[in-house]
Amino acid sequence: MTSKKSLALLGSTGSIGTQAIDVVLSQGAHEVVGLAASGAHLELFIQQARTLKPAELALFDERSAAEASTALGREVRSGAAGVDAVASMGAEIVLNGISGSVGLSPTLAALQSGSLLALANKESLVVGGPLVKAIARPGQLIPVDSEHSAIAQALLAGAPSEVSKLILTASGGPFRGKSAAELASVTVAQALAHPTWSMGPVVTINSASLANKGLEVIEAHLLFDIAYDKIEVVVHPQSMIHSMVEFCDGSTIAQISPPDMRLPIALALSWPNRSTYAIPSVNWSQPMEWSFAPVDRETFPALDLAYAAGRHGGVAPACYNAANEEAVAAFISGALSFAGIPRIIEQTLTHFMQGAAKRSDVSEVSDILDTEIAARAFARSLIGEEA
Repeated sequence: MTSKKSLALLGSTGSIGTQAIDVVLSQGAHEVVGLAASGAHLELFIQQARTLKPAELALFDERSAAEASTALGREVRSGAAGVDAVASMGAEIVLNGISGSVGLSPTLAALQSGSLLALANKESLVVGGPLVKAIARPGQLIPVDSEHSAIAQALLAGAPSEVSKLILTASGGPFRGKSAAELASVTVAQALAHPTWSMGPVVTINSASLANKGLEVIEAHLLFDIAYDKIEVVVHPQSMIHSMVEFCDGSTIAQISPPDMRLPIALALSWPNRSTYAIPSVNWSQPMEWSFAPVDRETFPALDLAYAAGRHGGVAPACYNAANEEAVAAFISGALSFAGIPRIIEQTLTHFMQGAAKRSDVSEVSDILDTEIAARAFARSLIGEEA
C-alpha cells in the first residue's frame, strides 16, 4: 500500500482551502500535517483541526490563535511567523491558498524548506517574482489557478521551443458587455455576483475588474518563461476552456472541463500524475455553444496596466498589486467606486515607475516590502482624495 503524502495547507478556511480539504478527504492520498489560516473563520478552523488532527496549527490573528488554543487544548501558533513555521515544517507538499501578498513569506518559506509548492496564491509570485524564481528548483512550483493548470497540461503536447503563444481565457465577470459609464455606479453585491465561479470576495472583485486576469498574465510569464507579447487574453463566458497553448505549426491545444476548482487542486496535489479524484466531465451528448471575444480594454483598463507593470519588471508588479488590494478594500468599504479601482492602480504605478518601481535589482524581501508599504500609503492617499 502506498504511503500517504504529507500536506501542509495554508489558507485552510478560504475557498481554495475548503475545496482542497474536500479533495483530500475524498481521495485519501494525503495526510494533512499542517493547517494555517487568517483567523477570520475561527469556528471552521477549529472544526478542521479536530477533523484532520494536524501536527502544526497557525493563525495570522493573535487573538484568534489564543481562542483556538483554548478550544483545542493545544498550541496554535500566531502571526506571520506562525504561518511561516507551518509552511516550512517539511511537508512533502505545501498548498498556498492564502489570499493577497501576505502569502509571499510562506511561499518563500515552503520553497526554502524543499517542499513542493502547489501555488494558488498568485500574488506571492507576482509581488516576489525575482525572489521566488531565484530559490525555486525546477519542478518545485506547481500551479493551482485553473488557467495556469490548463497551460501546464497543454504544454505537455510540445517542446518549449515549439510554443507560439499562451492564451488565457477570462469569463468576463459580471460586467461583461457593460460600458465604462455603466461601471461607475455598480455595487459591491453586483461585483460579487460572478456568473460561473465561486471564489473569495477579493478574487471575485478582481475578476470583475479584470485585475485578476492581469495578475494571471504576470504569473504566466513567470511560471512558463514566456514573453508578454506571446501571452494573450480572450473572453470566454462559459468558462469551459480554461486556457490554451498555440504551437508554431498553427495547432492549438486546449484544456476543457466544467468550472470546478477541485480539479486543478487535485491535479496539483498529484502532479505530474492524474488524480484519482474526479469531477463530472463535459456532457458531450448535450447541445452547447461556446463563444470567444476580445477583451474590451477601454472599459477594463486594469488588464493593460498589469501588462505595463510586468514589462517594467523589478518591483512594479508589487506596486500594481498593492494599489489594487488597497483599492478593492476601499471599494468593499464604500470609500471608492468600482471605476475608481483602475484609476488608483494607474496613478500609483505612474508615480512609482519614476521612483522605486524603476528598480530592477530585487534581491531581498525588504526590497519588495519597503516599496509595497510606500505604494499602499500612496494609494490610500489617493483614495482619501476621491472619497
